Order: sequence, then structure tokens, then C-alpha cells
Amino acid sequence: MLTHIFVFVLNFIPIVLAIVLHELAHGYAALKLGDNTAQRFGRLSLNPIKHVDLFGTIILPVLLYLSSVGFVFGWAKPVPVNFAKIHTKKDMLIVASAGIVMNIILALVSAVLLLGVNLISAPLLHGILEVFLVNMVVYNIILAVFNILPFPPMDGSKIFFGGIDKVWAKKYIAADRLGLTLFLIVAFVLPLIGQIFNANWNILGWYITSVSKFFISLLL
Repeated sequence: MLTHIFVFVLNFIPIVLAIVLHELAHGYAALKLGDNTAQRFGRLSLNPIKHVDLFGTIILPVLLYLSSVGFVFGWAKPVPVNFAKIHTKKDMLIVASAGIVMNIILALVSAVLLLGVNLISAPLLHGILEVFLVNMVVYNIILAVFNILPFPPMDGSKIFFGGIDKVWAKKYIAADRLGLTLFLIVAFVLPLIGQIFNANWNILGWYITSVSKFFISLLL
């Protein structure tokens, strides 16, 4: 029983850190560039409860775990950012990409720290730190690879289309419900249809796993 609890904690804490710090990076970047919306709403906090999203933090990971997609991840409640207070396209790009940059930094730092784990002689401590840091690398890379997708509400939609001063681009970025609907279709419906025709239509799973494995292999 204790072993199962240990394994759960060593998997749970890294993904929570990856998700929460991802959102905090957006909030702090916006704050530095003149928008204190996240601060006013109390979202610049390490308390994970403040960042829980019913679908992205709870329902989605469970659905992915039970499905045949082949990976598990999630997201937190996006920190509120008033882009009207972000005055330049460069600043908007900084805020939009801050979460992904944070995940990459966390993965790199974890990989470096992992090199020093072999210097620890205590077997239990060595094993705990090794699993924790490997999970930090894996979850942060997966989160970065997922969020770079150019579909709302992912960060990639703002990164690739945020600098376009057109009505359609602004409507596209704000189309969170449409983006989530398309995500659910690609993540769950297409693989199920593919199974009916004895074909592998798990496009999202292929993208996340193949791209993530490439970058993870560079660090581990």
C-alpha cells in the first residue's frame, strides 16, 4: 500500500508543478508587462487548488488514462490576462509563450539535476529523486509540446495568430469552445472510428508521443 502511495505522489506532484508553474509564468509575464489582472484575482499563487480546472485538471486526465490515446496530461484553469493592457505584439508573444518557456526550463533543470543523482549513495533517496526528476522532464516536455498546438485555447493559437491584426484572427483565438470540441473529436472520436475500420487514426496521440519522445531522448 505504501509503495502505491509513493508511486502516486511521485507521479502526481511533478504534473501539478508543471501545470501550476506553466500558468504562473503567464501571470507573472503579464504582470511585468503592465497587466495585473492575474494578481488581482489571486491567481499568482502556488496553491494548486486555485488553478484546478474541472475538465482539464480532473476529467481529461481520467478520460485519457481510460482511453487508448497512449498518454496522460492536463491543464490548469488559465490565469486571466487582459491583452488590452499588453501594448505591443512582442509583449503579447512573450506572455503567450511564457508557460511553454517555463516548462522547457523546468525540463532542462530537472535533466541537469538528474546528473547529480548518481552521487547519492542512499538507495531509497536515490530512487525517489530519480523517479521524480524523470517525471519532471517527461511531463514538462509533454505539456510544452501540447501547448504549442495552434488551436484555441492552447498557447500556440496566440503565439501563431496573436500578432495578426485581423478580426478573424481575434475570433479564432477566442474560440475556446470550438477548440475544445475539435480536441475531443481528434483525441477520442477519431481513434474510436479508426478502430471500427481497423485503422490507427490516433493523430493527436502520434503527435504528442513522437515529438515528446524525441525531445525527452535529448535530455534523458
